[in-house]
Amino acid sequence: MLIFCYANSLNLKIAKANCNFNLTLVCVLPFIFIPLIFINGNSNMDYNNIKILAVDDESDILEFLSYNLKKEGFSMYTATNGHDAIQLAQKVTPHVVILDVMMPEMDGMEICEKLRQNPLLENTLIVFLTARLEDYSQIAGFEAGADDYITKPVKPKVLITRLKALLKRYGNKAGTSLDTTALKFSDLTIDPEKYMVYLDSEEIILPRKEFKLLLLLTSKPSRVFTREEIFDHLWGTDVFVGDRTIDVYIRKLREKIGEKKIVTVKGVGYKFQS
Repeated sequence: MLIFCYANSLNLKIAKANCNFNLTLVCVLPFIFIPLIFINGNSNMDYNNIKILAVDDESDILEFLSYNLKKEGFSMYTATNGHDAIQLAQKVTPHVVILDVMMPEMDGMEICEKLRQNPLLENTLIVFLTARLEDYSQIAGFEAGADDYITKPVKPKVLITRLKALLKRYGNKAGTSLDTTALKFSDLTIDPEKYMVYLDSEEIILPRKEFKLLLLLTSKPSRVFTREEIFDHLWGTDVFVGDRTIDVYIRKLREKIGEKKIVTVKGVGYKFQS
């Protein structure tokens, strides 16, 4: 007598103890199924404590965001213009701000820059959600201090996945696992713990991404970091950005700390030279 056995994954996810379980039923005898549970291992982050501020002049977009993100447990705040967004951000200090680009009076780029100037919001993630598809718009968004740039229309699951990936990546202050000991060079001092940079004793204000890039390069002076390493450190593998974006950040850093401190190794990447 032959007994045929097979396994069929039902892809069921059971939320329990902050883990995802895939339930697989294995047929070992006719009509007898044994459930096998595999733990995937999920983030321990409690999304109920995550505050998200969505800014858009279209009410249907705000309703779409509020409905889907509240279902995931996020605490939602909304604003329909830049002035209200800046005031609300100051009041609630959100973990994430979702911005549209095209808005009247004050567009998303200007809002982003103003938010980045607020010390209280230095660890706030800023994500553009916009219909603008042009490369130059994406570059301008990252130049203004954005952490991600997502184009409309976007499916709710994709948006939520991107947000969770960002939150996981930047769970710690400044989103870096590098040593927090202050780095001192001839005329440059970097304090990772206090998130401060000094050039000839004068403080330099750097947006999050520029600070992370500088901290990475100075962590191992003279070592060449490939473009792939830099991309992975700044954005991880879940975020797709234009190839020129890293060049923009290098250029802006050079303008602030000196042209000769960051050296281009053609076809490979960049290194810090003290």
